[in-house]
Amino acid sequence: MMNDPMLETPYNLRMYPQSKTEVDGTALYLARRPDEMKRLCVLGDAAGFVGEKQGDLLLCPLTPENAAALRTRLGWLRPVCLGLGTSFGFGDRMGLATPGHARAAQRFEGIAPIFAQQSVRENARTGRTPQEVLDDATWGVFQAGWRGPWGADADHLKTPDAAEAFVAAGYTFYTVDPGDHVDDEAHTAPPAELASKVEALPWQALETSQVDLEQRYLNQPFDLGDFALAFDREALYRAAAKYGRAIAHTARMYRYLFECMGMGNEPFELEVSVDETETPTSPEEHYFIAGELQRLGVQWVSLAPRYVGRFEKGVDYIGDLETFEAEIARHAAIARAFGPYKLSVHSGSDKFSIYPLVAEHTDGLVHVKTAGTSYLEALRAVARVDPELLRQIIALARERYDTDRATYHVSAELGRVPPPDALSDGDLPDVLEQFDARQVLHVTFGSVLDRFEERLLETLAAHEDVYDTLLQTHFERHLSPFAKGD
Repeated sequence: MMNDPMLETPYNLRMYPQSKTEVDGTALYLARRPDEMKRLCVLGDAAGFVGEKQGDLLLCPLTPENAAALRTRLGWLRPVCLGLGTSFGFGDRMGLATPGHARAAQRFEGIAPIFAQQSVRENARTGRTPQEVLDDATWGVFQAGWRGPWGADADHLKTPDAAEAFVAAGYTFYTVDPGDHVDDEAHTAPPAELASKVEALPWQALETSQVDLEQRYLNQPFDLGDFALAFDREALYRAAAKYGRAIAHTARMYRYLFECMGMGNEPFELEVSVDETETPTSPEEHYFIAGELQRLGVQWVSLAPRYVGRFEKGVDYIGDLETFEAEIARHAAIARAFGPYKLSVHSGSDKFSIYPLVAEHTDGLVHVKTAGTSYLEALRAVARVDPELLRQIIALARERYDTDRATYHVSAELGRVPPPDALSDGDLPDVLEQFDARQVLHVTFGSVLDRFEERLLETLAAHEDVYDTLLQTHFERHLSPFAKGD
């Protein structure tokens, strides 16, 4: 998938050459006219597609109906389960980033991409639906000529009803977030309060009793190869009180999804995520979560603990690297012992300092999830081609930051974000390298899209190769540490 120039074709159309495909004598490709929207071109059997005839061609708008027809015709455009191999999630908040993502992914064999990835929270802020996210990824995969497996992640699902639209759209990867059921107070609660929390757990939903729980975990070492775990009563009670309700909720969500997927007839993959909580997940707590989910019959492909340190949006890891390395080694050993399953790194964008450590200790059993960094690269593209638009975006982000930051782990201070009028055109791209500005711009994307979406999309569409090239460069840096033999 080289970055070939667009090719001139009849009817004043310019074809994306990597998209051209021939199936049973029918040619399909993506093209556009100057200053017009992209069109799917069908030359031959056009059954199932809806469009306008132009000579021998059927020119089709990029509608959900035509995306579905294209997925039916070309099997590699349908997302699939990716298994235990190294995988990487590319969030795309505007539906334009997949070609650039694919250009980066094609450089590294053995890393399976998830091109459609959006959380319920992000969809609420962007106004997109799960179907739109999947369709945008479909068109991007087609444009880039990607032929390998790829996945679709219904990210951070908290309730069964939130999953319905993703199931209907055909997603293959479901990230269950039981964080609302995690009791962070159990992390430091005094013994008497801790005992009360354990007694009050939903034992019926957990399909066990306090006595049985103690028999499973107390007074026995658990050999994990390089180290062993042992629970005393306090450690067990803290794990149970902190995560017991989250485990019960995860089991409910898994069984709901299993039923939605035809009781196993439709394959899907489950990720368990407890990363968006206030306190780190200790190795003992990770072991407890995995042991109890396994006992309840839950099957999962990856698990995202809350790691030590801070995984803030849009910036590198904040914390002691030696402490992180010691912990990731233990988490990886637990994942190998119980599954194996993959460790998942959420808020994984731009965590360049820890990628080599994660890659070394997981030995390929890893999933990395990114989101807003692709949006920031879009703003970097805007800085190059429409500096005044970026100034307006920065001004709005400064206004909205205190409100929009509420659901994010960030520590940026507004006073350190330079006022847009103080920046020359040449200085604007450097704003995307500044810690506080990156976070302020990252978390205000919903407000920015509310006001500037049409202009932003038009600007990126008119300069898509600038955006694609920036994405390719940025994500090659993300992916390189996880490439075998790199």
